[in-house]
Amino acid sequence: MIQAFYTGVSGLMSQQSAIDVTSNNIANVSTVGFRGYNTEFASLFETAVNTDSGFSSVNSGIGIGSRVQTSSMNQTDGSLMLSERNTDLAIYGDGWFGISGNSQTAYTRAGNFTFDKNNDLVTPDGYFVLGTMGKNISNDVLVSSSAETLLNSASSQTPLRFPNVLTYPPEATTQASFQANLGVLDESRTVSAGVIDSTGVKNNLKLTFSKSATQVPPGAQWDVVATVGSLDGATIYSTQSGVVSFDATGAQISNTLTSIDNKGTAVAIDLGENYSGIVSTNGTISGGSSTSNGTIGGDLVGYEINRNADVIATFTNGKQSSVGRIGVFHFQNEQGLDRVDGTKFAESSNSGKPIFYQDTNGKNILGAEVINYKLENSNVSLESALTELIIFQRTFDASGKIVTAADEMLQKALGMHK
Repeated sequence: MIQAFYTGVSGLMSQQSAIDVTSNNIANVSTVGFRGYNTEFASLFETAVNTDSGFSSVNSGIGIGSRVQTSSMNQTDGSLMLSERNTDLAIYGDGWFGISGNSQTAYTRAGNFTFDKNNDLVTPDGYFVLGTMGKNISNDVLVSSSAETLLNSASSQTPLRFPNVLTYPPEATTQASFQANLGVLDESRTVSAGVIDSTGVKNNLKLTFSKSATQVPPGAQWDVVATVGSLDGATIYSTQSGVVSFDATGAQISNTLTSIDNKGTAVAIDLGENYSGIVSTNGTISGGSSTSNGTIGGDLVGYEINRNADVIATFTNGKQSSVGRIGVFHFQNEQGLDRVDGTKFAESSNSGKPIFYQDTNGKNILGAEVINYKLENSNVSLESALTELIIFQRTFDASGKIVTAADEMLQKALGMHK
């Protein structure tokens, strides 16, 4: 009878723990990034029973009750749902986002991040998202443009905090290329290109072509005058001239106009060669086209996050640059993580230290695909959780009946003794 009490009471305790775990899973079935837990049981005070064969595959142990051995994390990925924000991220595969707050570092699969009023990347409850800040910002000025930010070591990740004011400095034009067919008739042709000076002002570089007064057969020669002026044409800053020579087929064979000054910055003029760039053929006359480097300055429009987990700054001049990158952390044993609360976990001696995966060149990489405009749902299956809850409740009731039956038997035994 005492054994029955042990069996019943231990069953009540273990099943109550399982009900608590399963109920928590069900309550968080719609929580972004939630990882469900499974309850595992073990026998209590198990004793072995002799069998005819030592090689029997049948479990010959008799347990006197049960206990909760552990609650193991369900490590399957949750389904992905669409979002309207580029700061909403989902990890496809293994890995955890790192967050920092309340004097602790935690790890989560919930990527519902946002930029607060200070342009800090944070979670809904104010934790800072951890990553690597780019080294291309100085005194609220972007000193260099970058397509991506390389991750530092896992132990040196810091909160991603960005300036509210950020300027993209102007880049002066140093080269301009031109393409056009001047034709063969003695008619003036013009081709223009926008060029940026050292102060970030956009000026107009115009090339005017006219046939030279003296022609040397069998080809043709054209005089070219280059001028740099204001966009409205009211002010001319500099002028250069040269001669472009073509062979009998219209291919360019020489050019003496190589550069012009743009308010202190030399701009190399590329007219091409042979049949590229400027030609003079008896074909369709083109209005011409041009390309040039350099850019005007720009002010910060805002920050967004791309699929590589890079934080991208966008400017009014249309330019973009990576200014930071979110880290994706990995652990030797994810089951060893300690749940802090909800979707937050902390490292433990069982999980090991957080690490970054590396490629063959030793470069730190994400080790998983980060998808923006999506969030990971809870990985709890409501159908399975409800089924488990019913089973645990029935087992709990059965354990209660064992205790009741044992109590009745004890009462009868005491009554017989009297």
